[in-house]
Amino acid sequence: MRRLQHPSTGPDDPDSPRSAPVGNVPAELNRFVGRATELAALGGLLEESRLVTVVGVAGVGKTRCAGRVAALTEKRYCDGVWLAELSPVREAGLLEHAVVEALGLTDHTGRPPRTVLVEHLRERRALLVLDGFEHLVEGCADLVRELLRRAPGLQVLAAGRRPLLVDGEVTFTLAPMCDEDAVELFAERARSVRPDREPTAGDRAATLELCHRLDGIPLALELAAGRLRALSVDQVLLRLDDRFRLLTGGSRGAPPRHRALRTAIGWSHELCTPEQRLLWARLSVFAGQFDLEAAEYICGGAGLPADAVLDVLEELLAQSVVEREDGVTGTRYRLLESVREYGAEWLAAAGDTRRMRRRHRDWFLGLATWCELDWFSPRQAEVAARIDAELPNLRRAMECSMESPDEVHLAHHLAGSLWFYWAGCGRLSEGRYWLEHVLEEPTPYDASRLKVLWVLGYVAVLQGDAVGAISALQECREEAERSGDATATAYAVHRTGCLAIVTDDPARAEELLREALGRYREIGELNSNVVMAQVELAMAVAFQGDLDAAADICEEVRELCEDHGERWALAYALYVLAYAALRRGLPERARRMLGECLSIGRTFDDLLVTALSLELLALVTAVEGDAGEAAVLQGAAERIWPSVGLPLFGSVYFGRPRVECEEQVRRELGDAAYEAGLRAGRRLDRAAVVERALGGGGGRERRDTPGAESGPSAGGTRRPAASRMTGRGGPERW
Repeated sequence: MRRLQHPSTGPDDPDSPRSAPVGNVPAELNRFVGRATELAALGGLLEESRLVTVVGVAGVGKTRCAGRVAALTEKRYCDGVWLAELSPVREAGLLEHAVVEALGLTDHTGRPPRTVLVEHLRERRALLVLDGFEHLVEGCADLVRELLRRAPGLQVLAAGRRPLLVDGEVTFTLAPMCDEDAVELFAERARSVRPDREPTAGDRAATLELCHRLDGIPLALELAAGRLRALSVDQVLLRLDDRFRLLTGGSRGAPPRHRALRTAIGWSHELCTPEQRLLWARLSVFAGQFDLEAAEYICGGAGLPADAVLDVLEELLAQSVVEREDGVTGTRYRLLESVREYGAEWLAAAGDTRRMRRRHRDWFLGLATWCELDWFSPRQAEVAARIDAELPNLRRAMECSMESPDEVHLAHHLAGSLWFYWAGCGRLSEGRYWLEHVLEEPTPYDASRLKVLWVLGYVAVLQGDAVGAISALQECREEAERSGDATATAYAVHRTGCLAIVTDDPARAEELLREALGRYREIGELNSNVVMAQVELAMAVAFQGDLDAAADICEEVRELCEDHGERWALAYALYVLAYAALRRGLPERARRMLGECLSIGRTFDDLLVTALSLELLALVTAVEGDAGEAAVLQGAAERIWPSVGLPLFGSVYFGRPRVECEEQVRRELGDAAYEAGLRAGRRLDRAAVVERALGGGGGRERRDTPGAESGPSAGGTRRPAASRMTGRGGPERW
């Protein structure tokens, strides 16, 4: 099938030399920018279908794209391409007259205009472009249906905010512009306003942010560019909070609905029923995406029963007010930011903003509570994906709770309940921000506040911030013991033990972790935190030299994880088992375990386990004889650590594999080649290096070798299997 090519000339290119076209499609007054993929797709659809409808949100460029496609394809139609602009037609009875007029037909008889249209088009090959029909959708659908039935050579390209719902119709949803096209469009229109303006490096960054804030909507971008007559790009950005006042003043030749962003969106609002307007306003409380269940709970109520939300939502989807997005968490919806703000104004005018924000907060507070409980289950990956998708809404829920002193404890509950996301899904920095932020408001030391303190201590431990960790954990333990909160006390003891590990006091860590596990048993606590306490105990034992005991603990953890479907904590248990396997001269077994660690880390976006696994895998790779690949893996780990915190926590024990690997690789490759390998690894993004590691790097030939020693003193020779830390040999149990 032939596809349209742009901007090269060809038989369908309006810029190629040809005879005068037949039809009334107006010439473009400024350069058409971007949309090459969309134009090609629309051209292909017109080869296959007789009715193609371009739908999309207000200002997304439906009219311009339809006109461009019409111009690009007009040579296919020997009887011309004809544009009927229907937005000025206010009376349904004048619809057919408007199309007759657009086709340039003159008829002084008493025949109905539909008859005139049918007779004129019956034997012709033509393209009829109908733009702005949404307020006349029923009459327009009826007319198109009859014309297509009785004029076999006719094709129709329609552009509006909802489909016609005619048999044979193919709907093409025009999405907002991609970043590249949006930036190009803004720059092009800015040059027409300020031809002498030379963009600076700062302008380029501000322009990209502006394009994101305006959702890549061409109308909004063009109106924003018009403001550069008086403002800089940064000043336009600062004024976007009042975008409907700012984004006005389109060209005089543009249709009235395209002269201001408010007018363009208001046109859609006028076409909505009262129920649709009510749902639109209530949906504005969401940040980012939302699902049907949330919309039904939050938006259902007076004037709109919950069981009616689905039907009304479908209408808003049909009118391109709401967008549908399908992903790993299923079908979700969203409002573009300008559409959301328009709805928020109506919600505020109705005096319902505070009530709706509280309903929104309550829903997502319940969601976070459910997800925390469900984290310790086979649904861990689903929970991680769900929280990731709902993060903008969870942020808004915390903000809502912080606005009232009487509700700050709910912000504490929410921030603390998300501990598994902050610690296990690569969000340490943001988690620290929220945990510290909610603690800024003074509240009594209830269970929610104590939970925030131990979670903050945990996050600080993982970031390598010993001072921040001990401050939060000491306060938590003191207040928990004073108030008799046995659960908070157990967690404070546990995380203090975790701090002792990363600060190189494994004996103290073992003491605290055994105490914490005893406290957990007393209160009947069993979840991923308790499992991690066992893993951390195994680390403390291993660092003291007892690999057998550490392996026994981690084998118990493996069984427990299998019973409960727990994967996140399992990755850390496998890390300890891989450490033990390597020390016992079984690098291939260690590699298999570390491969599973990396796979789990990728599932949860856990940067910490990924970085730790790459560090240990680098030593495994060096032991197996590929010093160059080991250097690359170390470089890749270096790139990840800044997103976690202090590299290897600043710990001698956790850092030992890196030191051994560097010593061995420098000795084998030399300093220059080692540094080159590091640089190559630093250039790899995380996804690429995980794929590389799981794929086995350079395809080395590896095997478990009882005589393979992992230390730098091995010098390529083989020794009896013995733990570098204990010196004991003996049969392996893994």
